[in-house]
Amino acid sequence: MSELQNKADELGGKVKEAAGDAVGNEDLENQGKGEQTASKVKQGAEDLKDKATETLGKLTDK
Repeated sequence: MSELQNKADELGGKVKEAAGDAVGNEDLENQGKGEQTASKVKQGAEDLKDKATETLGKLTDK
């Protein structure tokens, strides 16, 4: 998944959270919070993968 897709998922989660808060729907609000957290975890994993690939590339170039 791309960084752009992760940001879109995070934004969708924020919208759900705000909508749930606005109408008093706690389940929708919590679902939005969960989607935001999931997108941040995915992005963190992708960042870690990129750093590991970069580091491995530097080690193999020597």
